This record gives sequence, C-alpha cells and structure tokens, in this order.
Amino acid sequence: MKISAKPVVTSFIFLGISLLSLVAQAQNSPVISGQDPNRRVITTAVPFLNFAPDSRHSAMGDVGVATSPDAFSAHWNAGKLSFIENDMGFSLSYSPWLGRLVNDMFVSYLTGYKKIDDVSAFGFDLRYFNMGDIELTDGRGQPLGEFTPRDIAIGGTYSRKLSDNLGLGISARFIHSNLSGNISSVGGSESRPGISVGTDVGVYYTKEVLSGNKTGIWSWGATISNIGPKITYNSAEDLDFIPTNLRLGTAYTVNFDDYNSLTFALDFNKLLVPSPPIYKRNEDGSLATDDNGNLIIEPGNGRDPNRPLLSGMFLSFADAPGGFREEMQEVMISYGMEYKYNDMFALRTGYFYENPNKGGRRYFTMGLGYVYKEAVAFDFSYLVPQTQNHPLAETLRVSLTYNIQTR
Repeated sequence: MKISAKPVVTSFIFLGISLLSLVAQAQNSPVISGQDPNRRVITTAVPFLNFAPDSRHSAMGDVGVATSPDAFSAHWNAGKLSFIENDMGFSLSYSPWLGRLVNDMFVSYLTGYKKIDDVSAFGFDLRYFNMGDIELTDGRGQPLGEFTPRDIAIGGTYSRKLSDNLGLGISARFIHSNLSGNISSVGGSESRPGISVGTDVGVYYTKEVLSGNKTGIWSWGATISNIGPKITYNSAEDLDFIPTNLRLGTAYTVNFDDYNSLTFALDFNKLLVPSPPIYKRNEDGSLATDDNGNLIIEPGNGRDPNRPLLSGMFLSFADAPGGFREEMQEVMISYGMEYKYNDMFALRTGYFYENPNKGGRRYFTMGLGYVYKEAVAFDFSYLVPQTQNHPLAETLRVSLTYNIQTR
C-alpha cells in the first residue's frame, strides 16, 4: 500500500484508524445531515484494546466477564484472577488480523499471573498489534521508505477475594500507539506516537448451586475497562477517546457427572464514549460552522462529542440522537457455550451481535481446547461472519498456556 507524504499528517492518521474501524471501534466520525440518519457507528482510537485476545473466549462469541477464571482473566475481568486455582502460569495468543485484506497484520497477547496467597493474586499482560508494512512516497511518487504502524499496551493487575464468593480486581496499563512514525507534512504539521494510560475495575461473584440432583456453578461479573485520558497523534487540540467499555455478564455451569460439564455464558457490552451527533449543512451542501470554526450540530440531534473523560462516560448513556432506542442499539451481545470432558478436552461455540446501525458485526464462533497433564493447555478458535466477503472472515486464534502448581 502506498501513501503520499504530501497531505497533512492528520489525514495519514485518519487513514490508519479507518482501516481498524472495519472491524472495531476507531475515532468519533461526524454524521452529516442528509446521510443515513440511522447509521451512527461509535468509534475510538486504539480499538485493539477491546479485541478478544485469546482462543477460549473468542470461540465462545467473545464472552468472558463471568466465565471461570484462567490466565486471561486480566483482560475480561480482573476480579476473577484471585479465584484461579493454580499457583502461577503464563499464556501466549496469536491471531493473524484482517487476513482477507492484508497478509502481514497480526495481534499477539502475552499474559501471566501469580497467586500471592489464598485470597489474592497479581498478573501482567502485554498486547501488541502489528498493522503490517506501509510503503511511503512523496508527492511525485518517489519512495521514502517503509514504516510499520503498531500499537502496544503493557499492564498489571491486582485481584483480591472479599469473601469466599466475591472478588474485586483492578488493572492499569500504559498505551503506546505509533501510526505514522515521525512524518512531517508540507504544511509543517508533525505527527507523533499517541500515548495514554488506562485503568480497569472488575467485580466477580461465583457460587455453587443445585439444579435438581446435579451440582452447578452460577457466576456474574461486571467490569469497566480502559478508563483513561484521550489520546492525540499531533496536537493537544485533536484528541480522541480510548475505548472505555462497560461489560456485564453471567454464566452457569452444570456438572452432569464427575467427567462432563456444560457452561452457558452471556455478556452485554457498551462503549462509554460519546455517540456521534448529526452535523448541519449549509444550502450549498458545505458543513455549517460557527464563528469559531466549529461544526454545528443539528438541533435535537445529539450532544457535542468533544467532552472531558468523565462527562463522556456518564453522558454516554443518554447522548444518542435517537434517544433510548438508539442507546439500546449501542449494546453488543455475546453468547457462548463450552462443553468439557474431564477438564481435559473442550468444545466451544458462540455468537456475537452488533446492531447494523452501530457497525453490524455479526458472527458465529467455534473452537476447541486440550489440556496435557493438567499443565499445558492448547486452544484454538475460528470465526464465521454472517455476511460474505467480510474482512473478519477466516479469523483464527491460537493460545498456549502453561500452568504451574507449586503447593
């Protein structure tokens, strides 16, 4: 792919973020009066923070806030980590990304945990999103070299049991997003890597229950992830929200006997960032602006999206131009099932739904897992979109986990 260095740097950055928004949320893009008034996709910067990183949960439709704890709990719900049974462990996941479009993009995720005592644990995680090689050219088409846009996030987690059934956890991470290197435009604007920080807070509850003559485990969880300041790639006036996300969910596992179990899980997600408003046009079709050059929102069609962090989070429940109905359209739904035999072999499937007016990602998932000698686990997942020629088609993830029991 060739990109000219002549346009302003912000155009280059927008192009990179637009590629990501094919499958997830990138930055808040304006909806113009006269366009489809119903389709308002919420977008943010660094959407890779919300990509399902591991094979187990991605095989179950991207559920995970209330499933049983594992090495990937730091991503799904920090409150789960203190309930993990092993003393320590490490896991690595890898996924080629947008394989239908390019052949050199990938997402990798490294995580580890260590139990401090019977009621607390800490963990770390490293996310890396490589967007492939880009050939840069000047205005005459002369090559300027290659650059590899990439995002990285490094974080730590602390989780503690508040009782035998209830756990609370917190995560913090450093975010570095480099979409264009240090390229300068003809106008003198300079790009720079975007830097931010994010915090997660999660709560997890689990309890053994009886269903007829069979035992089971019911759990629920809630987490708010990626609470952090806006990010910029050029100037302090051009800021984008990071993907602050609310996830609520529940899971129920029924044990048929000592060898066979089946888990059902359901998650709801909502981005806690402003909904895009509808902007007004002049009679000649141009965008209407006020005396300060700011775009004018159509009366009654949304709020100003350029709000501070806390205002953006709390008002995100009531700022959609379409009112309550549109707010409900912004909720993404994940459903998954997991069958386990002897805690050694697992079959998984699930479904992810996003309203067509808010992105329209809808896909089935499937996968399997195998545990060797209670220590080494291998997991695989595969994604099947409902629409043909979807950029997420044939997405697969592989995960390898090593658990250590020292006590």
